[in-house]
Amino acid sequence: MNGEVSPEQAERIITMLTEGAAIENVNAPLALRLIPLAEELENLDLVERLLKHAKKSAIDEIESGWVRFETLRWEKSPVDAFVELAATVEKAEAGKPLAAAVLHHVGLMYLSMEDFDKCMVFTTRSMRLREELADQPGLVYSLAVLEACEKRQNNHDSALIHGTRRLEILTQLSDREGLMESMADVAHTQATVGNLDAAIDLYTQSLELSNELEDVSGQFVARWGLADIAEIQGDYQTAMLHLSDCLHSFIAFGLPAPTPIRERLDALTNLETPKGEE
Repeated sequence: MNGEVSPEQAERIITMLTEGAAIENVNAPLALRLIPLAEELENLDLVERLLKHAKKSAIDEIESGWVRFETLRWEKSPVDAFVELAATVEKAEAGKPLAAAVLHHVGLMYLSMEDFDKCMVFTTRSMRLREELADQPGLVYSLAVLEACEKRQNNHDSALIHGTRRLEILTQLSDREGLMESMADVAHTQATVGNLDAAIDLYTQSLELSNELEDVSGQFVARWGLADIAEIQGDYQTAMLHLSDCLHSFIAFGLPAPTPIRERLDALTNLETPKGEE
């Protein structure tokens, strides 16, 4: 939660930088960085204005390539258009970071189509470029996609390899939010293959980080996972405790609790209630 920009702050930033003639002082990279803010504000006209300005302001083929990438994404272009762009920019001097980003996007597109073979091919190509560039944060993203791809195919051993490497890099980067998410992902895989002690340890570490970060979504994922394991072990009271803590976290943050928490608590309560005492 810390470090997030509120919608009001985002709107002030956008207005200050783009109102009237002010946009003429915005270069292409900054214009592209402003697009996600404009999208969050659902200001579609501004997104198109920023794209047009970025195209006009690009000073070389790499900046033009980034603009092209963002334009293709905005226009929801077919995957072949992204593949063609990646092939073009990879040949350019200093084009590898852009090629890696485009190939990663292609991998995500194939993942959403459930074409796992192509997802693996393009994500691996992106990862190889990021390894050449020593782009550690980029490697984390590549490994996350490969891990998700393997999990969806029930290749849990391979998923654990990618997830463990992802954890190692995030530890080197001291990325606590990334570690929180990655620990929960690997914990889920460990639980799936029956390594419950390892899963409990990882979920517990993820929960500790989510508490430090005051990340209620992270708390939800970790506690839900711990409740799953407790149920597998027949310890319904511990499962109820985790879900109850999860419910209280949402209440403490003034957020509506997800319906599945209450439904699952009700189901566990009925399961724990002896017949004749209902």
